[in-house]
Amino acid sequence: MIKRGALRKICISTLALVILGIICVFPEAYTPNKIEESISYTEAEKSVIYLLDKNNYVARTNVIKKNSETTELIKEIISYLTIDSDTQDYIPGGFNSLIPKDTKILSMDLKDGLLKINFSKEFLNILLEHENAMIESIVFSLTEIDDINQIMIFVENENLTELPNSKKKIPLILDRSFGINKIYDIKSIKETCKVTSYYLAKDENNDYYYVPVTTVTNNDKEKVEIIIEQLKTAPIYQTNLISFLQANAELLDYEILENKISLSFNNYLFDDFNDKTILEEVKYAISYSISDTYGIDSVSYLVENEKIDELILP
Repeated sequence: MIKRGALRKICISTLALVILGIICVFPEAYTPNKIEESISYTEAEKSVIYLLDKNNYVARTNVIKKNSETTELIKEIISYLTIDSDTQDYIPGGFNSLIPKDTKILSMDLKDGLLKINFSKEFLNILLEHENAMIESIVFSLTEIDDINQIMIFVENENLTELPNSKKKIPLILDRSFGINKIYDIKSIKETCKVTSYYLAKDENNDYYYVPVTTVTNNDKEKVEIIIEQLKTAPIYQTNLISFLQANAELLDYEILENKISLSFNNYLFDDFNDKTILEEVKYAISYSISDTYGIDSVSYLVENEKIDELILP
């Protein structure tokens, strides 16, 4: 006869085995206070800045944006543009800053879209071959900020009215009309036309980035016509720059409004005739070019009078 104590142990063991079996078969039924886990990712905000690329072009690239308040954002961008600053590790590979090492902002004043920025004397230590590119980098980077349209540069409280080494005169008030990666193709200094067109180049990771080139010519056509002509026939002097706009693409018509432009093309604007798709690289190259040249942020794309797409730049 089994003793009462032993029988009790057998019952407990059997019950434990039964419970364990139920848990194994129906695990979710015995999971108390089940917590559902989910992971979400937030993409970091980016700032657009202009740095020197491996081909010595001042090129458009993106860096992490840590500040939203305008004054702090200005300081952050200048830090990215300064050689050996604390933010150099965050600059994309293949790009280089231009403001001389140890340059500091002594003071700033922003009013009605005009930024007055005062640098320390180290600002003047720029190399001769980079002095014009440095000004372009500063002007184009800071005017990407919504609140800034124009810039006045000071060094130790003195207006910078000429480049430090060549002594070439520069405007007292700078904006994007100053140009970038400038090419001069003129026969006369009278009746010149200045347009900025955006091409593409490849970085060390084989990714594309945009390179603006300002050309100064005696061309008397409307600027939008010049831009399209330049983008579909990449100039010989820019053999390492790319444009994806087909040579057969024709601008049939355009309408320029207050802050918007409509461009009507033939079918060769399409990357694929069947899908009626326009390459992103084509849309952005044209839109960036229009924005810099006209100050227009909205570009509508039509093909044979049918609206295909609209790109609104931030």
